[in-house]
Amino acid sequence: MTMEENTVKPGLFEKGGKLGWLHSTWDAFDTFLRVPATVTAKGSHVRDSIDIKRVMIIVVLALVPAALFGMWNVGYQHNLIMNDLPGFWHQFWWGLWKVIPLYLVAYIVGLGIEFTSAQIKGEEVNEGYLVSGMLIPLIVPVDVPLWMLALAVAFAVIFGKEVFGGTGMNFLNPALLCRAFLFFSYPSSMSGSQVWIARRCGADAITGATPLSYMSEGMDAITGANFSFWNMFAGTVPGSVGETSVIAILIGAFILIWTGVASWKIMVSSVAGALFVGWLGTAFGVTDVPAYVQLVMGGFAFGTVFMATDPVTSAQTECGKWIYGFLIGALCIVVRLFNPGYAEGMMLAILLMNTFAPLIDHCVVSSATKRRAKKVSIA
Repeated sequence: MTMEENTVKPGLFEKGGKLGWLHSTWDAFDTFLRVPATVTAKGSHVRDSIDIKRVMIIVVLALVPAALFGMWNVGYQHNLIMNDLPGFWHQFWWGLWKVIPLYLVAYIVGLGIEFTSAQIKGEEVNEGYLVSGMLIPLIVPVDVPLWMLALAVAFAVIFGKEVFGGTGMNFLNPALLCRAFLFFSYPSSMSGSQVWIARRCGADAITGATPLSYMSEGMDAITGANFSFWNMFAGTVPGSVGETSVIAILIGAFILIWTGVASWKIMVSSVAGALFVGWLGTAFGVTDVPAYVQLVMGGFAFGTVFMATDPVTSAQTECGKWIYGFLIGALCIVVRLFNPGYAEGMMLAILLMNTFAPLIDHCVVSSATKRRAKKVSIA
């Protein structure tokens, strides 16, 4: 046997093979349902059954209840305005066909950029966008123009993630950055009362205000618009696709906490911050909307469970998580109380605290180091 015959030829998609330049793309599909047998080349490492792919899949599964309810609610709100309620499954399928294009655009554009970036850099495709692609359609109005969504997704992935090194290196939540881009670039398509109810092709926009639209007018205006606490808790109100049902969101929260994927400390402290500032607002006469009602309005619950707990952009220290979550909840209610032009403050609160998360961790670590050094010096 000659030397040439004894040499093992590289596979078709392996480096050195005929299609080796597609190695990153092939590897992404090849390892989608299995864990590759790779370890770190040097230094210490931990062997564990959980990897980033499994964590991302758990978050996606936790989002499914909110997504399914949102699809039904899209059809329900449309038929409610039309005074025609044909039945559960008709409403669900109608909403499904309105939401599917949002998912197609989010994943095609986002994953297209992720795969292209990985090919250019010759690296593995990160699984982080599995969650971002699931989140983005749930935090936008159902009738947002698809070309706007595509542009916003491209901006969020390129400038909010890839320029910083990809998954695990970004300091802002990509899904929220996508929503912020849409809100500030195309405010007429992200606010008002004509963007929350899906319309049929070619029809004019349908008016359907959200409970937050009446925030500045007080609790009487909210209840007068037939928005009871139970309606807002159950989610049968207009709003972004996946943000309306607190029940569905709590199911997702249970899954995330039970599996240890998300921090319950951030969730609890965010609720505490919102209740504290909401109570101050009612105590000083700024608003008559009870603090507990703030928790079921708008995107507070969704943001607290799925956005604020992002392990990449949130605080990492245990004490820092309490501070980080409390400030998110407090800032959200502050924006709602003092900025009637933008009643939903959760997006801005989380993005602002994303930028301060490293500073919070630094202060917590520095404080702990100083206390330890003081104890040693005394001893």
